[in-house]
Formats: sequence, structure tokens, C-alpha cells
Amino acid sequence: MMLKIKQVLDAEGIAKVRRIIDAGPWVDGNETSGHQSRLTKRNEQLRQGCDEAAEAGRLVLDALGRAPEFVAAALPLKVFPPLFNRYSGGDEFGFHVDNSIRRLAGTDFRIRSDLSCTLFLEQPEDYEGGELIVEDLFGEHRVKLAAGDMVLYPSSSLHRVTPVTKGARTSCFFWLQSMVRDDGDREKLYRLDRSIRTLSEERGATEGVVMELTNLYHNLMRRWADA
Repeated sequence: MMLKIKQVLDAEGIAKVRRIIDAGPWVDGNETSGHQSRLTKRNEQLRQGCDEAAEAGRLVLDALGRAPEFVAAALPLKVFPPLFNRYSGGDEFGFHVDNSIRRLAGTDFRIRSDLSCTLFLEQPEDYEGGELIVEDLFGEHRVKLAAGDMVLYPSSSLHRVTPVTKGARTSCFFWLQSMVRDDGDREKLYRLDRSIRTLSEERGATEGVVMELTNLYHNLMRRWADA
């Protein structure tokens, strides 16, 4: 499932994150790349583990905790500490697939990457190019969102970022391990959760069919989820 989530960060939140990261140490984006990615990646990245990355990452994680669509769609178990990158002057990232296991250097923290996440921190009219292209059996999906919006997509997908030919594309990116491993099962749960929320607003949370669907949702979670 590929999903756009609007306004994870509002204008004030974007400004706070940008003030922090713009003043931080930017290095070659291949600092965190595997062998395959090094062959196709050209960008800058805020140095992983620096104070600025940690502070801005906490702001992003706090915002995610207040985003019910994110929680419902991702069902996060573990989230890799957010990273930040910047593309300019023709920078791009060719087709690649994200590593199945992501390890945090110098620690025993690791996750299975079920979902990849990109949170846009630059308005689309301020740069040219820089589209995230995700490929699946239905073809290519081109993504270039407003600042503060985020896209979730399966980490198993081939994807790339097109060359930025004018301006700069700045974003936050990270991976997460979901409580529900299978992407199809996560999508079923998300659709069921969305239906329950809609019916609750129309009929009330204690109405019979709402209670029945809620019961079904939680029993499917018990069947499919790791906690």
C-alpha cells in the first residue's frame, strides 16, 4: 500500500525543523549507503547521529505520534531514527531497493524495513525535478508533495529520485518495522479502521455494527500482529 498523509508537520513545525537542520553538518549522502546504493546515489545528508539530526528527529517523531492516519496505516512497532537529505545541482538517486534490515551504527538497534517514509520539507514550486518515483506491478507512481506532507510505501518497492535541476529538495526519510509484517494485511486493517472511524462519526461508537467491526479489527490484529 502506498499512502499520502497530509500535514504531518504544520508551517510552524516545518520552520522549526528547517532552522535546526539547515544549521547542521551536511555530508556526502553515501555515509549511510550500502554497496548497491553507492552506485546510484548522489546527494547530501545531515550527518547521522549529530545533535541537529537528533533534535529534529524528535520533532518529527512527536508529530508522527499526533498523526492518526500514520498510526492507522503503518501500525509502527519500531521506527528508525529519522534522517535528513538534500538534493541540488543535478543530484539524484537511481532505482534501488531499501535494505531489508536497517542497523543503527554503534548500537544493537535494528529493524526489519517494512515501510519507507519520506516527509517533504520544501515546497514543490521551490525546486525543479526531485520527484520520488515508486514502481510496482501497476507501473510508476510519481510523488512530489507539499512541505509537511509525507508518503508511505513498501520498502520492497523499487524507487528513485529524479535529478533536481533547480533549487534544492530537502526532506526527512526513515524506515519502520510494522506490527503487521504483510503489506496486504496492513492494507486490510487500514481500510477496516477507516470504515470504523467513518461509521463511528455517523452512528456513534457504540452502535451495533460499529462494535461488531471493531471486534473484528482487534481479532485480526491479534492474529496478524507482533507486539
